[in-house]
Amino acid sequence: MMLTRRQVLGMGGAYALWARSIRAQAAPSLAPKPIVFAHRGASAWRPEHTLASYAKAMLDGADFIEPDLVMTKDGHLVVRHESNIAETTDVKDHPEFFARYRTCVIDGEKQTGWFTADFTLEELKTLRARERLAAIREHNTRYNDRFEIPTFEEVIDVVAAQSAASGKIFGLIPEIKHSTFFHSIGHDPEAVFLKTIANHAYTRQAPLEVQSFETGNLKKIRESVLEINPQARLMLLMGERQEIPPDLFAKGQKITFGDLMTPNGLREIKRYADVIGPSNTDIIPRDAHGAWLEPTSLISDAHKEGLLVHSYTARPENIFLPQHLRSKGKLVDRNPNGMLAEIRRYLDLGLDGFFTDDPALGRIVVDAG
Repeated sequence: MMLTRRQVLGMGGAYALWARSIRAQAAPSLAPKPIVFAHRGASAWRPEHTLASYAKAMLDGADFIEPDLVMTKDGHLVVRHESNIAETTDVKDHPEFFARYRTCVIDGEKQTGWFTADFTLEELKTLRARERLAAIREHNTRYNDRFEIPTFEEVIDVVAAQSAASGKIFGLIPEIKHSTFFHSIGHDPEAVFLKTIANHAYTRQAPLEVQSFETGNLKKIRESVLEINPQARLMLLMGERQEIPPDLFAKGQKITFGDLMTPNGLREIKRYADVIGPSNTDIIPRDAHGAWLEPTSLISDAHKEGLLVHSYTARPENIFLPQHLRSKGKLVDRNPNGMLAEIRRYLDLGLDGFFTDDPALGRIVVDAG
């Protein structure tokens, strides 16, 4: 059954506010149909970056699955949002690893915890995943300590198996994390990544979009990725506008993500990437209270340069939504209608795809048209 726009937006008041708001000049999407990217899997329902989270995302209608890739001490790519695993595993309950608790600087930020680069793959496999947003997603904590930290190869195998079982081709959108940091300690994540995707029939043929917050590694691997998988795309993720991409920061350069969001910056990005990945607030900023302001022209500007726009992250809890789309109740409460309304507005501005913690809701709004 097709949903009307009013049904998708949920509440009539939210729809009226949306319709009255000031909007930027919208450019039609460059994609035949907006793409639903499962952000770390179905992380609204299962602990992120677990095989369970990916499996649910595929069952819930995701088009692409996102594994974030970090390196182990012995040179393997494992799937975690960041190298620091203090908050996403049970490592603090393992006395044998207490001595590895330390402070280091990654991407210009001082962090304290336990880091994948200090563990072999065999050691990491003794740990179990835990819910990162336990205060917001308490229901996910019932899955704590059930699932291993998967390798990149294991994620590819699971996606390939589900594709064969369901008859649907699922894309993979891996993010190479902390590239400059890992190179500084003697690793080469890009070389391991290229070897991995070349060794699997699925990643040589399935839709593939490689993402990074760094510019240098995308430039370095672009040609090689396309030789392995000719349909692959590369995406430059966008951090805060005032931030400098980690590789440029390490070189002492002053070019910010905000600079890269200008027409001249986007033109430069097009030389080595096919897609930009801004945050949702780069598309529609929010004021200090979380209310939407006037949309920017980022989507239209990117489209003029031939770049797709895949934004992050649509989440179904009130705390993550624009103020006027929040439902009554607690900030941690789920608000599906609010998330649907938020996504619908970005799509009306021409967005080509979006990351979401709840792919089932993402599927609803895309299929509603």
